[in-house]
Amino acid sequence: MILIDNATQSGLLTMSECIDALERAFGAIDSGQAIYRPKTDVNVPNSKTNEYYRFGSMEGWFDGIFAIRFMSEVMVFDRRADGSWREGQYSVEPDKNCAVVLLFSSENGEPLAMLNDNWIQHMRVGGTAGLGTRLLARADAETVSMIGSGGMAQTFLQGLCVVRPIRRVRVYSPSANNREAYAALMSERLGITVEAVDNARAAMVGADIVATCTNSGTPVFEADWLEPGMHVVSVGTNEVPPEAVPRFDVAVRQGIHSMAPGEESQRHRAGVGLSYAGFVAGSEQEMTRIPEGGAAHIDASTFPMYVDLVAGRAPGRTSDEQISFYYCHGNQGLQFAAVGGVIYRNAIAAGKGMPMPLEWFLQSQKM
Repeated sequence: MILIDNATQSGLLTMSECIDALERAFGAIDSGQAIYRPKTDVNVPNSKTNEYYRFGSMEGWFDGIFAIRFMSEVMVFDRRADGSWREGQYSVEPDKNCAVVLLFSSENGEPLAMLNDNWIQHMRVGGTAGLGTRLLARADAETVSMIGSGGMAQTFLQGLCVVRPIRRVRVYSPSANNREAYAALMSERLGITVEAVDNARAAMVGADIVATCTNSGTPVFEADWLEPGMHVVSVGTNEVPPEAVPRFDVAVRQGIHSMAPGEESQRHRAGVGLSYAGFVAGSEQEMTRIPEGGAAHIDASTFPMYVDLVAGRAPGRTSDEQISFYYCHGNQGLQFAAVGGVIYRNAIAAGKGMPMPLEWFLQSQKM
């Protein structure tokens, strides 16, 4: 059993490796050689008037590795005068989070590794953006509109650059400081032109790829900004206006993204903040803290999944004029098994990771 912290992980996984691992794992779903449980959240009130505690978990199995990823965090809801809202998260204090990935051998049940979540979380999200873009974007796509400037927006762009010859990026986020910092960082990191712009419309004009990677609870662009030939890749359906859906010639969802309730109730329902479904505790008054996120989400349930395209059951892009859309949610637990497996095996090969006594995790069945 080893502990692989974020700093160690950063030297054990490239974005190309990440995308390839996801491609292999997603392709194995049809044959039953990969499986996952979608994310489940449990939400309970705390003593603050604009917060709720959330425990979320997901699981997956691929190539002899079973993974569970869980997180303990507080959601903070920022409601704005224009009716929009954003969801922030923290654990213990601002800018800290508590999330862990555990890996097990499916051969004998042995616990193999414990991973801090930050690096693998950002990489697997960026990897899915790259995978969906490789599947659907025009081969000559070279300009990106990036809406969002956080850590995940960094790996989102890295993923796009692995699969397409990206030369120019325009980035927008509501914070001028954040978008300027993103432009400077990613220009240096990727060796391409990244320009900060002061509105989302300016970011989208003439773009080949539109990438949305935000914590917004409401759409971040307008449907009539879409242009022929664009590829849209999104981390959340809440970011996409419902009016855009009829304009997508090809729309693909990555997989099943949540354990949505078969019959909704106050205690188990869709649209719990940015969660797509969850169990909810608290009084009626306490539950009013949580914005009703479900109304902002487009319905992706009728879109074919990634496995449908690669198996030939659904068509992909067939012309350069089509507008395509790839929704990155789905298969989350499987992502941690696939990418975590690569990190773990690379760590063993390189002699990396902090050893932990196996006895901490095993116990006798005898009393």
